[in-house]
Amino acid sequence: MAQQLADQRDLEFVIWEQFDNAKFLENEKYAAFNKKTCDMILKEGRKIAINEVLPTMAEGEQEGLEFKDGEVKTPECFKPAFELLKEGEWGNLAVPEEMGGQGAPHFIGSAVSEYMMAGNWPLNAYVSMGNGTADMIQKYGTEEQIKTYVKKLVSAEWGGTMLLTEPNAGSDVGALETTAVKNDDGTYSITGNKIFITNGEHDLNDNIIHPVLARVEGAPAGTKGISIFIVPKFFVNEDGSLGDRNDIWCTGIEHKHGIKTSATCSLAMGAKGTCIGYLLGEENQGMKIMFNMMNGARMHTGLQALSYASASYLLAVDYARERIQMRELGQPHDAPPVAIIKHPDVRRNLLWMKSYVGGMRSFYQYVDYQLENSHLAESEEERKLANDMYELLTPVIKSYLANRGYEVCVQAMQVYAGAGYTTDYLVEQYMRDCKIVSIYEGTCGIQAMDLLGRKMGMEGGKVFMTFLGEILKTVAAAKEVEATKDLAERVEGMVNKLGEVAAHLGKNAMSLNYKTAFAHSLPYLDAMGDTVMAWMLLWRALVASQKLEDKPKKKDLAFYEGQVKSAEFFIRTIGPVGLGRMNSILDLSSAAIDITDEGFGGL
Repeated sequence: MAQQLADQRDLEFVIWEQFDNAKFLENEKYAAFNKKTCDMILKEGRKIAINEVLPTMAEGEQEGLEFKDGEVKTPECFKPAFELLKEGEWGNLAVPEEMGGQGAPHFIGSAVSEYMMAGNWPLNAYVSMGNGTADMIQKYGTEEQIKTYVKKLVSAEWGGTMLLTEPNAGSDVGALETTAVKNDDGTYSITGNKIFITNGEHDLNDNIIHPVLARVEGAPAGTKGISIFIVPKFFVNEDGSLGDRNDIWCTGIEHKHGIKTSATCSLAMGAKGTCIGYLLGEENQGMKIMFNMMNGARMHTGLQALSYASASYLLAVDYARERIQMRELGQPHDAPPVAIIKHPDVRRNLLWMKSYVGGMRSFYQYVDYQLENSHLAESEEERKLANDMYELLTPVIKSYLANRGYEVCVQAMQVYAGAGYTTDYLVEQYMRDCKIVSIYEGTCGIQAMDLLGRKMGMEGGKVFMTFLGEILKTVAAAKEVEATKDLAERVEGMVNKLGEVAAHLGKNAMSLNYKTAFAHSLPYLDAMGDTVMAWMLLWRALVASQKLEDKPKKKDLAFYEGQVKSAEFFIRTIGPVGLGRMNSILDLSSAAIDITDEGFGGL
């Protein structure tokens, strides 16, 4: 039977063989989990994603959202699946038990999320998005706020959002105009308008809890004067029951290119002068608190891209095995037509997709591995280093996976040719849905500026050097194995070149040439991503080569050989392109800065 959504064997390989996550299960934090339990969760999650969630994806889009009188109705087919996921607590697997979650390891939560996101991302978001809101309240809220909101959000009884963007304040958050006036009872009256709010209004949750960025009267300008407030759709009575409606209203939903069943709303607060918010944390600490949520959101955006890419690739390889078209190259003219998987360019395209999907999955799980270590490592030094690595790589996860994931979806459609351009096949919807991931939660350009301007200089550059050192450890081990020796030497060349480029770009970023340096920040992020892909695929090939020495069963034999070939393909055909990208950054052309505004044309 053809695989769907995500390759089960590949997920197991990454979790148990490449990263040996079983060692985390020895920690008392995960006393309730063992490998057998984790495998059962993965198997059941996959089953539900395929049988219950995936059927709602195309059907839900055909039915669409309905906006009327300030309310949003989701597709009817979403209701049973939402209740199933909610009752089974599939949205809070990795949420700590003290918050009402199941406390599963991050790697299991991410693996199940990959299935669920690929099955229907908007539906999964309705179930799980409250976790980010709950996490902020758990970390910064009062005892009463934690008691009132956290478990309701984690259980998906209530939904959560993030009200950040305004018509004149997108990436420039400091320009926001939403205001907060303190009342005598300690609450705040909120007035303003927010746009592009995911799940801002819908009919699946009983209540929606909105964290809102606003500026208190008299606060400093810019980001320094921003505070964050809890603004519930319905007020909550002392006994936990829902009270009156708050003065926050949906004024419309966006009609989008993709993720059409995700309610992206514009919201007005204080139209009647009675929108009440509750301060979260301290005044003027809004950006600090919001960024606590943003890192997780950016990670999940990368996972969203991986999920779309994985599902699209599996659809394409299955289609290539079934679609009969033309005789095989080199055969007589009267030879029968064959499945298109036999044609050289289709095979190249499939292996291109396979190498990216595998590399991206390993990369995501590696950063999740660092997140786990930031809590469970034995020493404070190890925990800090793991957290620093997580911080360093988060913008790369978000941007690189977003762009490469989308490209995988495009190439999957290419395998289908004209058929893939129709709505009869899910690859068309996956491609449209995937485009958003390079835009929201901070565009790829914003991620690149964050990487160059903030993350590269962490601890005086020591974190980045540690990152390069980790790659070189894999290179050294792979040099000792004949099957991976040549690939290891090629990856070593990429790592050395990346270090050279980083030093060159960093130096220019701190000089009068800084604008030119930042014009190359996204190509640099991509070069770093290329190097990470080569590293992850080399690591995979090394593990697979060692497994092949044990003469595995036929099915495993094909799988492990596939890992070696994926690494060979990427490192030998895409790696040189990455090196070319690095050379172009070293050349540091200033054309994008030097050209006049009028020179762009169109006047």
